[in-house]
Amino acid sequence: MSHDTSGHAHPVGSEIRSRLGHPIIDGDAHINEFYPGFLEAIDKVGGGDFGRRYRAGFLSEGTGGGHRGGDFSGWVDQSWEERKKWRTRRPAWWGMPTKNLNDAATAVLPGLLYERMPELGWDFTIVYGGLGLFLPIELDEERRRIGCRALNTLQADMYAEYADRICPVAVIPMTTPQEAIDELEHSVLRLRHKVIMIPTGVPRPIAGLHETAPQAFPDAHWMDYYGVDSEHDYDPFWKRCVELGVAVTAHAGTLPTIPWSGRSISSYSFNHIGNHAMHQAALAKSLVMGGVTRRFPTLHFALLEGGMGWAFQQMAEIMGLWEKRSVAGLANTHPAHLDRKGYPAMVARYAGRFAEGRMDQFDRSLENFFTAKVEEQDLDEWAAMEIGDEADFADRYAARLFFGCEADDRANVLAFDTRLTPLRVRFKAVFGSDIGHFDVPDMRHVVAEAYELFEEGLMSAEDFRDFTFANSVRLHGGMNPKFFEGTAVEDEARKVLGVG
Repeated sequence: MSHDTSGHAHPVGSEIRSRLGHPIIDGDAHINEFYPGFLEAIDKVGGGDFGRRYRAGFLSEGTGGGHRGGDFSGWVDQSWEERKKWRTRRPAWWGMPTKNLNDAATAVLPGLLYERMPELGWDFTIVYGGLGLFLPIELDEERRRIGCRALNTLQADMYAEYADRICPVAVIPMTTPQEAIDELEHSVLRLRHKVIMIPTGVPRPIAGLHETAPQAFPDAHWMDYYGVDSEHDYDPFWKRCVELGVAVTAHAGTLPTIPWSGRSISSYSFNHIGNHAMHQAALAKSLVMGGVTRRFPTLHFALLEGGMGWAFQQMAEIMGLWEKRSVAGLANTHPAHLDRKGYPAMVARYAGRFAEGRMDQFDRSLENFFTAKVEEQDLDEWAAMEIGDEADFADRYAARLFFGCEADDRANVLAFDTRLTPLRVRFKAVFGSDIGHFDVPDMRHVVAEAYELFEEGLMSAEDFRDFTFANSVRLHGGMNPKFFEGTAVEDEARKVLGVG
């Protein structure tokens, strides 16, 4: 038993683990990359001249490339007048553990993480890095491609000797499908990565504005989420993921130019709240409504760190809107179905003096309001999903998507309460510790925080097993039955997958 920063007693992870009849998989831990090793990898991948240029930029500008609007856009060095002028978003600050020396070192050193895992209470972990959130959305293609490849090379090398318990992640830039395929194949086939991560979206210039004011990008942009209205056809990339047996996991950085995630110049906390959920929600509805989850029924997508609450609401909202905005539902709002004689008569009868002498104006406004022309081919905004009836939403949404949830999020229970979920589905919530970040002041208590939902009767034993173990196995092992071979959870994973 130990105490958290507020003085409350919590069992350490190993105590909780000893009570369980199943392993625990941490599906989303965070590590802080070993920068000297990363810069050495940059030299090897990009060559000496590029390495020198990159080092200079890395040290002076940060990983965001120094472009205005980026997380490393110079906020610290700006005056308040400059911050107001440019609306420079306050980026993350003091975001890593420091007071707790063990945790500070664990977030950087894979050997120490490996040694501490029995104490922390989990048997296997998948680790995502901080640089991996920003390198794939670097605007400069050369820096982006070399940076991603260097990071993937470093991670494969640093974690190779710990493969039975720790799995690193390869970052995949998604600016074009071919760029994504190039890095995917190199990472999986050459570097032997088993997990990949894509950015939740790609910021692109608004063409008409870019022609006259190119300097407005990236502050003025649109987000390409690879599905609805995408600039490219990403099906070749999804197809290659299926062929290589890798799930698509997505993680968001704190892109400051997305209006809805906040653009406070004074409060990082304001900018952070809701940020992950908003990014993941946009990606999810684009993949689902764009037909990606229908066209690739065996491909798994994991939307990480955004929690479960938004997905619960989004699936219900998509279903409700489809009912009213499908071609059949539009019969209720089709202008041709309005009684053009009866409606004015009712206005004349009930509007009284407000309609006197104005009926001709009313008729004209009615004409403008109701008769917006819609071409026949533009009526069905749901065509890509090919929904036959309401039950298809369970297949298109809940069956394809996995949702990364942190231990202290009480909304996690929504994944499993079929009294409340749309179509009574069980959402595939995946436990992620988020160690290495400010919101985990003591790594030893993460499992205990997750376990509180079981202790309070809000999760059953089956729910907790799915959350902390089986859903991670299904996410990755469902794509690649050999994923867990040679790991500490191999035997238990086989039981979940029904193989061997």
